[in-house]
Amino acid sequence: MSKKKGLSAEEKRARMMEIFFETKDVFQLKDMEKIAPKEKGITAMSVKEVLQSLVDDGMVDCERIGTSNYYWAFPSKALHARKRKLEALESQEERTMLTKELSSLRDQREQLKAEVEKYRECDPQVVEEIRQANILAKEAANRWTDNIFAIKSWAKRKFGFEENKIDKNFGIPEDFDYID
Repeated sequence: MSKKKGLSAEEKRARMMEIFFETKDVFQLKDMEKIAPKEKGITAMSVKEVLQSLVDDGMVDCERIGTSNYYWAFPSKALHARKRKLEALESQEERTMLTKELSSLRDQREQLKAEVEKYRECDPQVVEEIRQANILAKEAANRWTDNIFAIKSWAKRKFGFEENKIDKNFGIPEDFDYID
């Protein structure tokens, strides 16, 4: 008492494609409704639905001529469709591979930038910039030293303070002098 199980939608689609590929002919819906149940075991009631799904997926061509719809599919079209799909998948794989490579190269570039930054102080241009900055700092320090000596001199003349008392009151060290 086992019940015979019906065909799945994919099996029906595959069997209907076999009809087109084996006969290499053009059919109307009424023709397919007669042939499919006899030759491939597809129930007559599901033929229209299966045929329409194949048309929707671009596997079967359909053209309205006058008042009738004609359906056909040739093996070469299916082959070309599979080739196009394969090419699309391969190009997608290639794109994924190239994206990974790009990411890897960007990471490598960042690592190299970090390494270059570590050795930046050895760069002749950077060393020269530091020398120039040191010269400017030295000139500024000597200018302030000059200003301090001028104020000390003025305070000694104006108020008669002794130099060591001025130094002590203003926290000026004994060895205070210009930078060479």
